[in-house]
Parts: sequence; structure tokens; C-alpha cells
Amino acid sequence: MNHRSLKGELRDDGRPSPPLPARSRSPRRPLWPRLSGLLAAAALAALGCAGSAGQPASSAPPPAAMTPAQIAARATPAVVTIRGDGSLGAGFLVREDGWIATNFHVIAGIPDLKVVLWDQSEHPVLEVLAFDEDRDLAIVRIHAPRKLPLLPLGDSRAVRPGDPVVAIGHPLGLADTVSNGLVSAVRVVDPALTLLQISAPIAPGSSGGPLFNERGEVIGVAAAVATQGQNLNFGVPADYLKRLLVRPDPVPLSTFAAETADEEQALPAVKRSVPHHALAILRGCTEGDLLVLARTMDGAIQVGSPLYNQGDFASCYHIYEGASLDMERRLGPSCRGPRQALAEGRRKAAGLDDNAAQAWAMRDAFDGLLDVILRKVHGDTQ
Repeated sequence: MNHRSLKGELRDDGRPSPPLPARSRSPRRPLWPRLSGLLAAAALAALGCAGSAGQPASSAPPPAAMTPAQIAARATPAVVTIRGDGSLGAGFLVREDGWIATNFHVIAGIPDLKVVLWDQSEHPVLEVLAFDEDRDLAIVRIHAPRKLPLLPLGDSRAVRPGDPVVAIGHPLGLADTVSNGLVSAVRVVDPALTLLQISAPIAPGSSGGPLFNERGEVIGVAAAVATQGQNLNFGVPADYLKRLLVRPDPVPLSTFAAETADEEQALPAVKRSVPHHALAILRGCTEGDLLVLARTMDGAIQVGSPLYNQGDFASCYHIYEGASLDMERRLGPSCRGPRQALAEGRRKAAGLDDNAAQAWAMRDAFDGLLDVILRKVHGDTQ
């Protein structure tokens, strides 16, 4: 386990303790957002080119199974949103005093992270308690304003292909989305890493969210989607997370972010063309329509921006395009102006042959609509 230690720890008052002695660190490897070697190996395993492993059924009678709706009702208050500069992910409470599990790639290199609880209150991440970069896991801490709900961890070693699984996350920023499916396989990627292959859909924004068995226990952490095939989704078994929970080694978030930041890469030059809409474009739109627009565009930008900054221009563009189509379907019939503006953004993007330019064409359309919505909210008259 690459459970690296960094210097220092943080008290509740935010003051750093004296630095810990320096310890050796292994060199950084490509992170999971690039989905390089790990997903390639997992995809090959899914096609039968590598071994799979399962556990025999237990002889003890299992507890009563829960429906996905029952699991969601009980678990959603313990599922959180983790936001940073250009980052959006999920997490879940594993201790009632503010310990939160998520993916390593959700928090790596970001010095200012906030956790949004179920009641929509925001809390800054104080420190990173433990992390395992090789298995894409991390545990962070916030100051708990009260006793918080937590999720029980199940035995991921008992998971078998064919078992039902439920996922809760925030795909494309759509909070607390519940999906269900099956454990398709238990994949041994290498001797140090086993992954749960699942059919429950996950998407950018769901990273770090919990995967449940039919008893409502967390048996994995949603981590990645393989683009090499359809419906190849993967989670990290909860047993790896249990090992981190018993080995906390706190480090301030600022130190962690500095040590795990990626080197900036050059991005294409951008020529913006954000349309300036008159307030009349919102005529016929209800408050519900404006809420759909604002939330969906903000969520898409939160997910698409980090992909763009990593050089994945095509994925960013497709997220924006998909969000645009989704908004058009959900808007009321009288909300014509925003629907036309979104269609115009897609038409403009479709006429370009460069993914980066296409992404910016859609982003311009989003920013123009967000601007006019904000002007209406603030009481502007023009």
C-alpha cells in the first residue's frame, strides 16, 4: 500500500502542529482520472484476458434485503458533495465526528475543498487523514457541527458476481442520483489491486460515492468508468478503505495539495464569444425552469472544466453537449428563449472540427445564459 506520509498535522483551531519527521515517498504515478494502466488492465480482465476472483457463499442466513429506495432513504443523509476549484466529486461519512471517505483523485492537488452536507451546509476540509494513491482512496476531515450520520462498511471479500449493487453519487453535478445494477465481476488487476466491476451506471461527479450491497452496507467506492466498452464501471473494495481508517496520519490540506499537484500543461489559446442576452430571452420561463438551467449548467461546468484542464477536450465537450440536450428536454414548453440559445450553441459547436473549440462554444452558450439568469435574480431591468 502506497500510504504516504506528509509533514505536519492540523488541530481543530486550524493551527499546524510541529512538522513530523520526513519520511520517504514513492514517486507519483498517473492518477485515475487519466484511467491509464489500471483501467486498461481492468477492461482486458472484463473481456476475459485476466483472472477474476470471488468468495464462496456464506452458510449463515443473510439479513433481510432492502430495496434500492430503502437504501437511498437511509443512506443519502450520509452522502456528501466535495467541491474544489474545477473539481466535483462525492464522498460519504464514515465517522460521526466528520471523517469522510472519497477518491484520491477527487482531492489531489486542490488546496481549497469544501464539503456540502445533506442539509446544503458547506464545511471546509481541514486535513487529509489518510490516503492510498495506488487504490485511489482518501479520507478527509471536516469540523462536525453536530453528530453526523455515517454509513456502515460491509465485507467486500464476500461480494460475488451477480450480487445486487446500489450506487449514490452526483453525476454531472446532479446531486444524490441513485442507480442500481449487479456486480458483474470481481477483477484481480494485479496482486495488490482488486476491483469490483459493476453494471450500476456511474459518471463524472460520482467518483468517491458509496456502493452498497442489498443490506445497505458499503462494499465499495465508485472510482472509474472504462471507455473501452459499454457499461464497464469500477469500484474500489471497501476492505481497502478499512485499512486506511485504522492508520490515520493527518496532514493539512494545503500541504497535501502542494505535494500532489500536477504540473500545469499548456492549453490552447481561447477566443471567447459569450452572447449577451436581453432579459426578454427568459420570458415564459418559470422559476423551476431557471433552477434547472442554473443547476445543470453549473454541474456540467464543475465536471467538464477539470477534464478540459487535463487535456480531455472531447469528454468536456460531450458533457456540455449532453447537459444542453438534457436541459432542453426538461424545460417547460413556454421557456423558448433558453432552448433556442442552447440549440444555437450546439449548432455552432457542431460546425467546428476541434474538440477544444467545441467545448468553448458550448461553454460560451452556458455563460451567456448564466449571466442573464443572474441579472434577472439581482433585479436588473435590461
